[in-house]
Amino acid sequence: MPKEITKLIHKYLRHDKKFPHVWCPGCGNGVILGSLIRAIDRLGLTKDEIVLASGIGCSGRMPVYVDFNTLHTTHGRALTFATGIKLAKPSLTVITVMGDGDATAIGGNHFIHAARRNVNLTAIIINNQIYGMTGGQFSPTTPYGSHAATAPYGHIEHAFSIAELAVTAGAAFVGRGTVYHVQTLDKLIKAAVLKRGFSVVEIISNCHIQFGRRNEMGNPVTMMEWMRDHAVTVEKAEKMTSEDLEDKFTIGILADEEKPIYTEEYDKIRERAGD
Repeated sequence: MPKEITKLIHKYLRHDKKFPHVWCPGCGNGVILGSLIRAIDRLGLTKDEIVLASGIGCSGRMPVYVDFNTLHTTHGRALTFATGIKLAKPSLTVITVMGDGDATAIGGNHFIHAARRNVNLTAIIINNQIYGMTGGQFSPTTPYGSHAATAPYGHIEHAFSIAELAVTAGAAFVGRGTVYHVQTLDKLIKAAVLKRGFSVVEIISNCHIQFGRRNEMGNPVTMMEWMRDHAVTVEKAEKMTSEDLEDKFTIGILADEEKPIYTEEYDKIRERAGD
């Protein structure tokens, strides 16, 4: 193993008694964990400056492995805990990691309103299109016609796009990456954490056990090759026709704008109330 990787592992991970991890071999969560700690390292943040909060699900285990300030919260509520932390200690860099079901089903309203308020924190949402840990039930991002434990004859609901939902709800920064495009993912997470305001990074990942097997998508490598073949950069997509983009999805930065920060506006209210 290269020395720089070993250095990062010992610097940022709770390697003592916390490994081996619980994720299935080939799961994209390990790739995302690597991108997260590389982004943190490149930003030069100390471990005491960071809080990582998660909800419930496969992604919810990530705080167990990082040696930051961490919270493993209840299902769908990672953003509510994170908002409270940011209001109490605005100087902290607050990051949440959630799954597609965790963030956009039971946590859907929290997600929308955190974006609307422009709370100064980062939401990493791992989209593997299914509830992986709890048995393979369909989620809000499960594609129409796909199979799941709760849709054995085909899913009849239509999926919505997490990234586009975040843009519409008013997030200051929105990016989308995949676990195949790792260098792009490193840059997106770094930019999101650096951004002042509510930042979202949707990460297309693979659940080859619960989603891949049911939908005959093969092993982790095959599913990552699917990401490679169907992802199009935002810049390239602008030059393509709607027909060319019909079975594709965009990756890169979808929104990046300056907006008033909720915690700063809240402090102004407190000052006025104290006068």
